[in-house]
Amino acid sequence: MLESVGSLTGSPWIYAAVAVSVLLDVFLPVLPSGVLVITAATAAAGSATGAVEHAVPDILMLTLCAATASVLGDLVAYRLAWRGGERLDRAIARSRRLTSAQERLGVALSRGGGALVVLARFAPAGRSVVSLGAGAAHRRVREFLPWSILAGLIWAGYSVALGYFGGQWLGATWLATGVSFGALLAAGTGAAFLMRRPAVQESANQA
Repeated sequence: MLESVGSLTGSPWIYAAVAVSVLLDVFLPVLPSGVLVITAATAAAGSATGAVEHAVPDILMLTLCAATASVLGDLVAYRLAWRGGERLDRAIARSRRLTSAQERLGVALSRGGGALVVLARFAPAGRSVVSLGAGAAHRRVREFLPWSILAGLIWAGYSVALGYFGGQWLGATWLATGVSFGALLAAGTGAAFLMRRPAVQESANQA
């Protein structure tokens, strides 16, 4: 059933498609970068089981491609926000979500913990909020970059593993892709919940 996307997953262009999608979804969170990574990994599982005959992406290369594009996208958003000037500052000041994320990120990084950056990579639009917030707050790159790299590797590894092992267990079908993507969405929902908890607890304490 993955033959309809075989022309893409069976050529080196899949790496370019994954890289562009992951790179740009920091600005356009609606891009289906996770679906694309999972689909390519499912096709790789299909090749291993003989369900798909054409050449497919190498799992390690796919993981590194997705992780690298993730980090580059974070850095682009970070630098743009750093140089954004007064217009961007006003836009962030008007956004309660961006202002809150900026403050919490600053506290987390100053204490030597960047779990927020890793969680944000899974949460819907969280990557955008954190990357832009770090740049607008002029956090030092050595505080932000290591956590961005870790987040990119964890997200890429998790997404590829979902697609690959889902394909191994359920076959190279759209069912496997759908189940794997559902697991990715579940992780995103959990990450979003964990990101909101400190803010909820702080509001309760203030009350």
